[in-house]
Amino acid sequence: MKRDLRLGVNIDHVATIRNARGGRHPDPVRAAKLAADSGAAGITAHLREARRHISDEDLDRLMAAIHLPLNLEMAATPEMVAIALRHKPHAACIVPERREERTTEGGLDVAGQRDSLRPVVASLLEAGIRVSLFIEPSPHQIEAAHAIGAPVIELHTGAYCDALGAARERELARVVAAAAQAEQLGLECHAGHGLSYETVIPVAAIPTISELNIGHFLIGEAIFIGLEDSIRQMRGLMIQART
Repeated sequence: MKRDLRLGVNIDHVATIRNARGGRHPDPVRAAKLAADSGAAGITAHLREARRHISDEDLDRLMAAIHLPLNLEMAATPEMVAIALRHKPHAACIVPERREERTTEGGLDVAGQRDSLRPVVASLLEAGIRVSLFIEPSPHQIEAAHAIGAPVIELHTGAYCDALGAARERELARVVAAAAQAEQLGLECHAGHGLSYETVIPVAAIPTISELNIGHFLIGEAIFIGLEDSIRQMRGLMIQART
């Protein structure tokens, strides 16, 4: 079944630039408002244990200031679960997290962490928060996500975006197969990580993917053409892929 395709804009790296020298500029909440005006369907923010980009204050302000659904990326830790339950964002995407990593490295090992993840998923769902699990396009990880009750998966597209030539085609085939498996299991399927103007169309063309979450590329491109135009161009490519 062909799904509508939404764009979630990740504003973490606006906060990264702000935090490089302190102060309040550039403001990630202002970026979220510009994203809303430019066609984004949602805002994604990753509140990390180390708070190296998005802060607790940012989260408070985002919840108060934006009308778009907020997708909180988070590790499955007691601290982050408590924050999610207190704020009740529209969605929570559970991701793996290591303090020393520069960005999320690979997908969550749901198959190896079923017992610890199951109660986290259940508590967030009970609070009315849509839960997604950020995983590799791997059959056993998708099966595990379904088994622990997650209604949504987000496929990690980093390997596809990093590969070249025939290797990229092989990685794309994995994403296509994973999206089909998710559909068969009744899971909503999202995708993200590393997507750019060059790589987005083949992923956006997968008819059963309903959401792409993109951040780093859009913020980087905004340096040259502005955030509104970088988002509008991405939306245009997504629409082109679906038509």
